[in-house]
Amino acid sequence: MTDHTPYTVPKEPGGIRAVVLAVAVHIALLAFFWIGIDWQSETPVAVKAEIWDMQAREAAPVAPPPEPQPQPKPEPEPKPVVKEEPKPDPEPPKPKVDIALEQEKKRKEEERKQKLAQQEKEKKEKLEKEKAEENRKKLAEEKKKQEEADKKKLDQQKAEADKKRKQQEAAEQKRRDEARAEEMRRLTGAIGSGGTGQAEKSTGSGRADASYLQKIGARIRSNTVFNVPDGLAGNPAAEFDVELLPDGSLRGVRLRKSSGLAGFDEAVKRAIERSQPFPADDTGKVPGRFTVVHKPKDQ
Repeated sequence: MTDHTPYTVPKEPGGIRAVVLAVAVHIALLAFFWIGIDWQSETPVAVKAEIWDMQAREAAPVAPPPEPQPQPKPEPEPKPVVKEEPKPDPEPPKPKVDIALEQEKKRKEEERKQKLAQQEKEKKEKLEKEKAEENRKKLAEEKKKQEEADKKKLDQQKAEADKKRKQQEAAEQKRRDEARAEEMRRLTGAIGSGGTGQAEKSTGSGRADASYLQKIGARIRSNTVFNVPDGLAGNPAAEFDVELLPDGSLRGVRLRKSSGLAGFDEAVKRAIERSQPFPADDTGKVPGRFTVVHKPKDQ
């Protein structure tokens, strides 16, 4: 082959042999089909048997061979019939009036639901307010009852304290009365025994002299605790009548004249109580009574 020779497809080897082989296979296949079909179509050979008896009898006629019955052809199975469901007719378009009515109906239904929800909410809030108000009233009533109970208890305690104080005052007054009666009996006995006109002073039951009062006054002033208010006008005096027992202890204190300052009056009274027992005078006896005059600026 040269560059100028046209290109040709070379022949494959064994092509004739393949064709001959294919023809032989087809002939053998046709012969196989022919022999098989012819063999199946042959009538089968019937076997006959005769039974002889010793006695001579006429032979029974030979039964004719049964005629072949034609084989019924199978009927084809009927195909199921599929019924097509009728398609629903498309709904005709609603007129605009019906659409508007339906929208209005939906709007009213929505408004009704909202109204019911609002009413339910208001009802719930009302019940909660009523419950809160009921709880508030209940708490207020309980608080009032507790306050009344506390006040009653306090009044009872105060009444018991007043009763106890009155009992103590009554006992103290009784003690003073008994001491005074005992002193009067003692004085009466001293006078009846023939004393001089100075018996009252010598027994300590009379008024104290000026020097004794100065000494007692200084003692009471030293025990007085009181802050004088700024700008106090004047120097008001507080006067107390003091009664003593023979041993110098205090029998009683009575405010004779107030200074106008309740705090100062109370401070002087406490100072008198703290100053006991009082000492004896120059005669060796304790005066039965004396008057204390104390001013706030003299401390």
